[in-house]
Amino acid sequence: MSEQITVGELAARFLESCGVDTAFGVISIHNMPILDAFGRRNTIRFVPSRGEAGAVNMADAFARVRGHLGVAITSTGTAAGNAAGALVEAQTAGTPVLHLTGQIERAYLDKRWSYIHEATDQPTMLKAVSKAFFRVWSPETALGVLQEAVRTALTAPTGPVSVEIPIDVQEALIDLPAHIAPVPLSIAQPDPAALDAMAAMLTKAKRPLLWAGGGARHAADEIKALADLGFTVVTSVQGRGVLPEDDARTLGAFNLSPPVESFYASCDALLVVGSRLRGNETLKYTLKLPKPMLQIDADPQAHGRGYTADLFMAADAKPALAGLVARLKGKLKVADSFAKDAKAARNEAEAQLRKGLGPYEKLVDALQKAVPRDYLWVRDVTVSNSTWGNRMLKLFDPRNGVHALGGGIGMGAAMGVGAAIGSRGRKTVVLSGDGGLMLCVGELATAAQEQADMLLIVMNDRGYGVIRNIQDAKFGGRKYFVDLHTPSFPDLARSLGWKHMLLNDITKAESTIAQAMAESGPRMLEVDMVAIGPYVTAFAGPPVRKAS
Repeated sequence: MSEQITVGELAARFLESCGVDTAFGVISIHNMPILDAFGRRNTIRFVPSRGEAGAVNMADAFARVRGHLGVAITSTGTAAGNAAGALVEAQTAGTPVLHLTGQIERAYLDKRWSYIHEATDQPTMLKAVSKAFFRVWSPETALGVLQEAVRTALTAPTGPVSVEIPIDVQEALIDLPAHIAPVPLSIAQPDPAALDAMAAMLTKAKRPLLWAGGGARHAADEIKALADLGFTVVTSVQGRGVLPEDDARTLGAFNLSPPVESFYASCDALLVVGSRLRGNETLKYTLKLPKPMLQIDADPQAHGRGYTADLFMAADAKPALAGLVARLKGKLKVADSFAKDAKAARNEAEAQLRKGLGPYEKLVDALQKAVPRDYLWVRDVTVSNSTWGNRMLKLFDPRNGVHALGGGIGMGAAMGVGAAIGSRGRKTVVLSGDGGLMLCVGELATAAQEQADMLLIVMNDRGYGVIRNIQDAKFGGRKYFVDLHTPSFPDLARSLGWKHMLLNDITKAESTIAQAMAESGPRMLEVDMVAIGPYVTAFAGPPVRKAS
C-alpha cells in the first residue's frame, strides 16, 4: 500500500523540491495543514510575520537578494486582502513570489453565505495584484497546479503568483506521488537574425550606451563584457549594481540628471535591456534618449511601451547579450573620448546632487565608508531615499539593492527583515522615514524574534516630508495632515529587544555609524532631522520636464 499524505504536506514537500529553505507568513485556521507539515518536517524555516503585508514584503526582498523564489503563506479573506498591497509591489518589481492562501471549504465556496473568512470574489482581487492566480479544486490536481504556479512565477517576465487551496483540500489524504519536482523552466532564446541585425547597427556606433534594468540583473557578466568592448552603462534604479558602481564605465542610476541627459545627446546608439523605461525615471517619457534605440526584453509586450525602439527583440537578457558580445568582439571602434566624457557626466551629476544634501552629505559619506562591499541596501519610500538613497550610496552587485519600486511607503522595515534573513552573512542596512515605519512597525517584533542582522536607519522629521515639500511647492505652503505624533523610538526599540542609537549631531555621523555597523542583531539608528536641519534642495516628487 502506498504512503498517504495530506495535500498540506504535499505542498511542503513540493516547495522543498524547488529548493525553498525559507517561507514567511501568518498561521491561521485556513493554512494549518501546510504549516503543520512545515513544523513536522523541519526542512523549511518558517518566519512568523506580524501581518500578511509584511510576510509578502519579506518574501519579496528575500527573493530579490537570493535571486530565487520567495514564498509567503497567508489565510483567506481579510488576510489575503491584507497581502494585496505587498503583492502590487512584488508585481511592480517583477519578483517571483509564490503566495499560498487558504480558502474556505469547497461546499460553501462562492455562495455568498457570509461564511467566516469568505471574501466575495477573492480570485478577481488576487488576479488584479498578481501575475497569475490559481485555485486548487481537488486534492488530485494540487501538485499540477503548484507546479504550474511556480513555473509561471519564475518564467520571465517574473512576478508574484497567488494560489488558493481550500482548507478541506489541504486536509485531504492522497497517495504520495512518485515524483514531486518543479517543471523545468524555458528561457526565451534570441533570434539569430535579430542578433545579426542588432550587431550590424551597433558596429556603426562610436559612442554606444547600454541601459540596463531589473530584467538584466542575471546578465552581469555579459554586461561587463560589453563594457569591456567600450559600452558605457547606465541603469534603472532596479538595475543598480549590474556593473559595480565604482566602475568608471557606469553612470550608475544617474539616469535622468541634466548632465547625463546632455551626455546622451553625444551617444550614437542605445541598447535597452530588461528595462521598462518607467515614467518616473524618464521624466514621464520625455527624457531625450539616444538614437537608434535597440531593445531586448523577455516580455514581447514591452515593445512600444513608453518609447518605440528602432529594433526590438523578445528574448532573455543573458543569452541575447552573450550573442551580441560574440558578434561585436573586435568590431567596435569606440571614440577615445567616450569613456572620459561619461565619467565627467557622472561626476557632474553627483556633484549637483551633493549640493542639495546640506548636512546630510556627511551622513552619506559616513555610510559609504562604513559599509562592506557586499552589504545589502534596503530602502523605503522617504525623502532621503528619493534624494540620495536611490543613487548616491554605491552598490556593487545587482542582488544587493532592494527598494519599494512601486512607490508605496511603509514596506522598508519588512523588506529589511526578508533581506537580512536571506543575506547569507551580508550586512543589511535599511533606510526608512518615521512616517513609513509606523505602517509596518509590528514587523520590528519579527526582526527581534528572528534576530535579523539589520541596521534600521530612521530619518525622523516628525511627519511626511515629501508631502510637506509638495505643499510648499504647489499649495502655497499650507500644511495639512502631514505632522505626525511619533513614538519615543528609544523606548519602542528597547521594548522590542532592539538596540537604539541616536544621531542628532551630524559631526558625529562617522563614529556613530561605525559603531552601529560593528554590532550585530537588530539595531535602530534614529537620525533627528529636526535637530540636524533640512536638506538644501527640497524633494517635492519625481522631477518633471518644464514646458518650454
